[in-house]
Amino acid sequence: MFKTEDLYDFNHTLAGKYLSEFEYPWQALCGIKEFILSLGAALGEDYIKISENVWMHKTAKIAPTAYLGAPCIIGAGTEVRHCAFIRGSALVGENCVVGNSCELKNVILFDNVQTPHYNYVGDSILGYKSHMGAGSVTSNVKSDKGLVKINYEGGKIETGLKKVGAMLGDYVEVGCNTVLNPGTVICRNSNVYPLSCVRGVVPSDSIYKNSGVITKKR
Repeated sequence: MFKTEDLYDFNHTLAGKYLSEFEYPWQALCGIKEFILSLGAALGEDYIKISENVWMHKTAKIAPTAYLGAPCIIGAGTEVRHCAFIRGSALVGENCVVGNSCELKNVILFDNVQTPHYNYVGDSILGYKSHMGAGSVTSNVKSDKGLVKINYEGGKIETGLKKVGAMLGDYVEVGCNTVLNPGTVICRNSNVYPLSCVRGVVPSDSIYKNSGVITKKR
């Protein structure tokens, strides 16, 4: 239900081949930096190297006040807005929005992803056309600093990682001011109500209303 191939259409990211090598998406987090470095070196003439290990497509729009840390790739038609802070190890796809005062770190954003207003996205993978409402954030470290586990109905999966944010499948909608706790997985085509505190796995084609209340879409 929440394996990598179940969550994502690999045709909508430059990381498709890379991600397809992993059974579960969080397994790809440790290698994002190295993958971006190798990919950036092989990008074609449509990309401009604007600083060391930072590449942007010629059609991308970057606000003068935005910070792009290395390594980083910004795709075609993407808009990085005022005071966005990309700390590094970020692959941002085509036609994305990285909004004002948003922060990205160690992430893959598929094409057409929107993080438009005051979002923190760290150690996470956001699928095609997924959208994070204003103020919604990923929490990527447990309060006890322990290793993150993926909790799902029927058991737990040990990730072996201290930092795991959220894995959003394709077409996921996250409501405003929601917190996605470490190791959250929201499967394809699901919605999360505003002001939610989400942990564990939300099945595909579902509506997460509040803790323990998940409704199947009609």
